[in-house]
Amino acid sequence: MREARTVVLTLEGVAAGYGDLLAVRSISLEVRASECVALIGSNGAGKTTTLRAIAGLLPLRGGRIVFEGRELADLDPRGIVGLGLAHVPDGRHVFPSLTVRENLEMGARAPAARAVRRDTLEEVLALFPRLKERMGQAAGTLSGGEQQILAIGRGLMARPRLLLLDEPSLGLAPIAVRAIMQIVETLNRRGTTILLVEQNVRRALALCHRGYVVENGVVALGGSRDELLRSDHVRQAYLGM
Repeated sequence: MREARTVVLTLEGVAAGYGDLLAVRSISLEVRASECVALIGSNGAGKTTTLRAIAGLLPLRGGRIVFEGRELADLDPRGIVGLGLAHVPDGRHVFPSLTVRENLEMGARAPAARAVRRDTLEEVLALFPRLKERMGQAAGTLSGGEQQILAIGRGLMARPRLLLLDEPSLGLAPIAVRAIMQIVETLNRRGTTILLVEQNVRRALALCHRGYVVENGVVALGGSRDELLRSDHVRQAYLGM
């Protein structure tokens, strides 16, 4: 019998939003060690808000978030990163005037990550040789695909045990999208646990072991990749079948 994987992240009835808008009303899910789990759904469904709440960028208005047995509600984003949880936001958000090296080093701000920054940098550059070729180049001069690779590399500099990836393929050319998806697959194959937000449902389910469908701020459906691909609702609403 296959050994059960340890649950590293649990959300129970999470609610969060912006001002008077409650974008997420009740999200419950779990992520197990070494999994790639997809959050799928249409624009405005609450996927990005969910990741922002996990990362401490939005206060909880209800529910619980537990990472490796530790509740996150009383921690700020820096404290959450220090626990081993890194967030790569949508839109990349690199520091355009800083060099590639400086952007990467910004990812190793937590004490534990800073202590091994040199070793981590070597690992990241071995994984992303394109960044090694551009270490002294301003991040703002990189292509969109290169900036996304840099954003992921910066997240890995925190040495996370859970990586939150928000729309890593957004706005990229098809060739760059394929490269980014291969990177996500490689990271997960090497043991990085990933919670992935991706609007392209077919692409997300091709990468991930399990998924949750988010609609109107709640989890409408969850299951394994095969279960979701067989779901009439997923096929009709998201796959055009």
